[in-house]
Amino acid sequence: MKAIRSPFFWVSFAMCAGVMSTALISPLYGIYKSEWLLQASDISVIYVVYMAGALSALLFLGQLSDRIGFRRVMQLSLVLVFLGTGLTMLAWDTLSLNLARFIVGVASSLMTTSASVGLRQLATGAHPSRAASMSSVLIAFGFGLGPLVGGVIGQWLPNPLITAYLPTMALSAIGFFALQRLDLPPHDRVVIPGKPASRAWLPKLIWSEREHSLAFILTNACAFLAFGVFGLYASMSPLFLEQMIDWKGPFISGISIAVILFLSSAAQLMTRRLPLHWCGTFGLLALALCCGLLLLNLDQKSPWILAAGLLITAFGHGMTLLSGINMVGRIAQPHNHAGLLSTYLVLGYIGSMLPVLGVGWIADHWGLHLAVSIFCYGVIALAVLTAMMFFRHPHMQRVS
Repeated sequence: MKAIRSPFFWVSFAMCAGVMSTALISPLYGIYKSEWLLQASDISVIYVVYMAGALSALLFLGQLSDRIGFRRVMQLSLVLVFLGTGLTMLAWDTLSLNLARFIVGVASSLMTTSASVGLRQLATGAHPSRAASMSSVLIAFGFGLGPLVGGVIGQWLPNPLITAYLPTMALSAIGFFALQRLDLPPHDRVVIPGKPASRAWLPKLIWSEREHSLAFILTNACAFLAFGVFGLYASMSPLFLEQMIDWKGPFISGISIAVILFLSSAAQLMTRRLPLHWCGTFGLLALALCCGLLLLNLDQKSPWILAAGLLITAFGHGMTLLSGINMVGRIAQPHNHAGLLSTYLVLGYIGSMLPVLGVGWIADHWGLHLAVSIFCYGVIALAVLTAMMFFRHPHMQRVS
């Protein structure tokens, strides 16, 4: 009971409730496609609009927690989650659905940044790295919970395009009022020295010094590939999984996305002590291998190949992102760490947006099989090349 009354518990609860809405819709795309007569490109645009909302919040509102406190930002996020999810439930066409998904994207980005700050502040006595690990695990749990709930409700409950969104709305409301009742220390407003308040909101994207340029390119390639592969599953899996196995319905795509997110977090915890050049190389090769298995299963249609592919995708996703984040820390100096991290994340988001748009467009004109195949061949080529260079680059091999 003491743990349930603690601020750490309720901040964790609110964070999970807030990010549930992120991929909740993913297993339902197949239902939207059949009931709304959507094309693959329509679904890819819905996904990309969500990512654009998340990217916009990251760029322009990333410092909001430092200015008004993490609790207020989390509450703002939960209000946006409630509104965005409600609008998603009531959406009557693709325009209203896209608006709803943009709001959810803004909310999820605000939630991840503010909750991470809050959990670090509340994890008293914990080592900073341990607090960061707990934050990552909880974020992954919340993200994975969304498609799992959406898949279960979409498969077995009536009116899934309405009922699937009700749990998230209820939990976000509970989280909002729970945060309001927490006894937290007052927030100290952060002022950035030498920077006018009007310019403090502008995004800060910078490149590394020239001697680190190639290492930073390889680091950004890790984010681009990891975000891209997950983006394919998050947007298109309800469409291509039905062509791969006999099992039909939202549950298969929902559990697939949830497995990737849950196991990706576990992979980061399991491999965090692995030398960076080995971790990054194995992660990149795993992304190449999972795309190879996806290509194979487009013809073989085996649930066992699908399961193996999901497992390898999760480990590739987790290890590649872990290596990328660690490389940003290795390259960066105190004066440019925030800017390099922002650049890294922006390129990752772009990796999740542009390829998905391409897959949707190709699928409309020449079929989903060809679209997924082109995507997979591109990832295999880029991931193998990046892995070779990543392993041999001296910045990755040196001991930090």
